[in-house]
Parts: sequence; structure tokens; C-alpha cells
Amino acid sequence: MPESTSAAETDASWEFAGWGQSSRIDDLDTSDVEISRLDQAHKHTLGTLSSTAICGNDITSSCLYVSALCAAQAGAYAPIVLGIVVAVLYLFRKVYAEVGSALPLNGGTYTVLLNTTNKKLAAAAACLTLLSYVATAVISAGEAMHYAHNLYAGLNVFWATIGLLGFFAILNLVGISESAVVAVVIFIFHMFTLSVLVIVGSYAVIQSPELLSANWQTPSPEGLMHALFFGFAAAMLGISGFESSANFIEEQKAGVFPKTLRNMWAAVAIFNPWISLLALGLLPLAHIQTVPPDLLAEMGTTAVGPWMGIWISIDAVLVLSGAVLTSFVGVTGLMRRMSLDRCLPQMLLRENKLRKTNHWIILGFFFISVSILWATSGAVETLAGVYTISFLSVMALFAIGNMLLKVKRGRLPRAVKASWPTVVIALTAVLIGLAGNLMLDIDNLFLFLEYFLASVAVVGVMFLRIQIMKVALFVSRAIAERIDRISDAVYGAIRRKIDEVNSRVVVYFAKGDDPAEINRAALYVMENEQTSHMKIVHVYAEGEEPPPKLAEHLQEIDHLYPNLRMDFVAVKGEFTPALIELLAERLDVPKNYMFIGTPGDHFPHRIEELGGVRLVL
Repeated sequence: MPESTSAAETDASWEFAGWGQSSRIDDLDTSDVEISRLDQAHKHTLGTLSSTAICGNDITSSCLYVSALCAAQAGAYAPIVLGIVVAVLYLFRKVYAEVGSALPLNGGTYTVLLNTTNKKLAAAAACLTLLSYVATAVISAGEAMHYAHNLYAGLNVFWATIGLLGFFAILNLVGISESAVVAVVIFIFHMFTLSVLVIVGSYAVIQSPELLSANWQTPSPEGLMHALFFGFAAAMLGISGFESSANFIEEQKAGVFPKTLRNMWAAVAIFNPWISLLALGLLPLAHIQTVPPDLLAEMGTTAVGPWMGIWISIDAVLVLSGAVLTSFVGVTGLMRRMSLDRCLPQMLLRENKLRKTNHWIILGFFFISVSILWATSGAVETLAGVYTISFLSVMALFAIGNMLLKVKRGRLPRAVKASWPTVVIALTAVLIGLAGNLMLDIDNLFLFLEYFLASVAVVGVMFLRIQIMKVALFVSRAIAERIDRISDAVYGAIRRKIDEVNSRVVVYFAKGDDPAEINRAALYVMENEQTSHMKIVHVYAEGEEPPPKLAEHLQEIDHLYPNLRMDFVAVKGEFTPALIELLAERLDVPKNYMFIGTPGDHFPHRIEELGGVRLVL
């Protein structure tokens, strides 16, 4: 193809990517191909108990504080409000299960928005999840060590918190399966402890129901509606951690994900309202509304004796530590996925040779958590508002992602479907909870924005790095008039780096020769991917030929976009995961940079069987 005038007028390869070429591949043998994984090699290793324990420690640790937080706003209506939250969480079981069955990939909210909107919006949502994980790790570690300080007054809470974060960093460096063993032990002990508390507490209240009756008759000074609204907003923190399972879904065995959702819901449904009711029967309402940090320990002491309070304090240390573990596991899956999609630096994907874990992600998360702990001088309560807004925003965005999945990916097969009323009601409930929390303390919004914008800035640099490097290049060229040798070196290095970024090839599998479909694919690549090279692949069966107009249409579209080179590759064979695997090796293109249109009900393969191929149209 001849070079155009516009191409000749510039010497910058990122301004003109070159004309595309056509080629044919007809020697791929897919009979004996081992399918590799886009993400970590150790897939589907966690069973129901291990998976439930990892995310269950996070969500069930809410029992330690949500009763008091809810009672501070709802008064004696706290058990009722917590019951309403249980109903909302039941709706979210369907919302998460539908997305998880349609897109069983790590990343949670990031993954569903990546496959229904664009990479920039998905990355912004991922920043919310990252904030939530950082806040969870720091707050949970700090609260665990405050409980430990109650057991041993000589403990230095600040340094003990750093030590706990370091311990779980090391544990995750060892590997997720070994981490899961610790999570299971903590979870079983916590469930046993809560069960004992419920039994002995119920017996004590039945023996002396006078305090429960008196607390129940205490009117709410602000009125019923005020109590229910703000009580609901506070009670929504009782389901924090429900989103964790979706962030490591690829580490779970087949069919485990919906069971983790069911088990988390069951634990919250049983313990949160019941413990809140028992608190009203064991302690004065006025004392509960002061939000004591060791409410359950006080309940145990009142119901049985001091030894029960000590037991519960030990359990609190363990389960809050388990929430720290959940943060490490969840953030590893999310950051790895974002790094694979070049939303974060590629160095984060490096694995240590011994345990094959992503040490830079784990160590980076540890140092960020410690730096925030240091910046707040150990007063982790300042992060509570950030955590609240981040968590509820992630839940809301997941519900919105479910809606987009229904509209844009309606033909994508899924085992579970949430009805539109279910998703709308769930989203509305989360937005009400978010509004209520902002009304309780608007200062939390400004603190949240500080942390959120800082995290977005890091991801934004990755999206704008070519533009940033261009600016650096032009500045260096201006300086080159005075410092020729230094400028030439900088110019060459930056130019090579830009070419390196743009050299990543993306592949789009075209079913036919529809120019509109190919044009949409080209527009999507130019808008969302940092590349100047796109290969259009058409797979045709033995005895057939590629569509006669396809190469002609590609040449026309190629000339429409001088900054995108479009090659045509005709491949003889059958469109299968094995063929995709061989093509990925032959073309040297990762499978997360291969795209297909949305498959219909008759498509013979599930999306996860394709090894990471993404949906583009």
C-alpha cells in the first residue's frame, strides 16, 4: 500500500502507524493444545469452606460493631433495621450471582464495568475497591490490636498494628492456599464464639426480660422515621465485605462462588439482628448508644461472667485479623487483573520464583497501609468515613454493572438471573444508605475525595503516559537547541518507549465482512487501548474461503484511521479455545488483548473457556 502525504510529513511513529497488511494462517493444529491461563496459574483451588472463610471473616466481623452503630441512630428499633438490611443483602445475592456466572473473572466491579462500559470507568471503580481494601486492612488491624490491648495493657497498639499487617503480608507471600487455612481456623472459631454468645445471652434474657422490655419502650427522641432512616444507613456497614468474594472468584472451584454468597448472607441474617436484640436485653440502651468498642465482650461478661468477655475479646482479635487477610487476598486479585490490562504498572505482575506469588502487589499494599497508619498517627478512626463511602459506592456500581450487563450483554449465557425489580431495589437501598451516611457527617465526603483523587491520579498516569511522554518529548526537543547530545539521548529513549507501548498488538475476531462491525471494533480499540496495531482475524472452515469483501473493507477502514494499522489474518480451522491458544502463541498476543463480539445462546463455548478473551461490541 502506498504511503500517504500525511505519513510522509511526520517522523513520529505514533502519529502514523503504517498501512496494514494481509496474511493467511492455515497450519494450526489444535488437536493437542494445553490451554494456559491469562491470570495466575494456581486456579480454582479453594473450596466452599475456604472461600467462605476468607470473605466471611470480613463480613462477620461487622457483628463486633454494627449493633452499637445502628442502635446509636435507631435506638430500640436496631434489630428491625438490621433485619431490613438482611433483606437488602438477599437481593444482592442474585445481583452478584448473575454477574459471577456470566463473567467468572477476578476483579469484581472492575471486571463487570470493563466488559460493559470502557476501561477508564472500570479503572475509576477499581480505585474505589482499592480504597475500601486499604481502609479495611488498616482499620481492622488497628481495632484488633485495640482489643488485644484490653487483654494485655502493656501492648503498644501502633507497632502491634504494623506487626499484624506485616504478618499477613508474609502469609500471602507464602501463598493463598496456606492463607486460606488460617482463614478457616479463624472463621470456625468466630462462628463457634458467636453461637455460644447467642445461646448464653438468650438464656440470660429469658431469665430476666425486664431490661429488654424497658429498652424497647424507650421512645426515639427524633421520631420513628428519623430512627429508621439513619439507623438503616449505619446498619449498611453490617454487610461490608460481601463484595470480597467476587474479587478472587477465579481462585474458587466451580460452583463455589454462589455458595459463598449464600453462606455470608446466612451468617449476617442469623447473627446481626439476634445479637442486636440480645444487646437490648443485656445492657441499657443509653450505654449501647455510646458505641462502646467492646460491646460483645460486655454482653458476654453480663450474661455469664468475665471469662466470657475475655473469650470474646480473643475472638475479636482473631476475626479482625481475618479481615486483614481478606484485604490482602482481594487486593491481590484486583491489582493483578488491573496490571494485566495495563491500568497499573507491569512490574506488579512479577512473581517470586519460590511460591509464584505477586510479591510487588503484596509488599506495595503493605507499605501503603503502613504509610496511612503512620500519616494518621495510629488514629485509624479518621479512615472510617473513607471506608463507608468506598464500600457503599462499590456496591452501588456493582448493581449498575449488573444493569449494563443485562442491556449490553443480554445474550451472554449465565446460570443465574436477577430480575430488574431486584436490581433496582438493591441499588436504591444502597444509595439511601450512602445518602444517610453523608448526612450523618458530610466531612467524610471531603476526606474520601482526598484519598480517591490520589488513587485515581496513579491510575490516570497509566492512561495518560503516552501524552505525558509526548509533552516530555516536545520539551526535550526545545531544549535540544542548546543541549544537543543530552536532548538526542532523551528524545530517542522516550520515542522508543512510546513505540514500545504502541507496539502491543490487539486482535479482533470478525465473524463476517460487515464494515460497520469492523469500524466499531476499530473505534473501541482507539478509544480504550494504547496501541497502533490491530489484527482482524477471520476463522474459516476447511473447504471454505474468507468473505471476498472483507479485505477490501479492511483496506478502506485502514485508510480512515492513519494512526491505527489494521492487518488482516485469515485462519483455516474451527473457532475453539485451542485455536485461540495457538493463535496467541503464533501472533504473540496475550488473550486479554483479543476481542470478540457478544456471543449468543448458540455459541458453543462459555466466555471463561476462552482464557481471557474480552467482549468488545
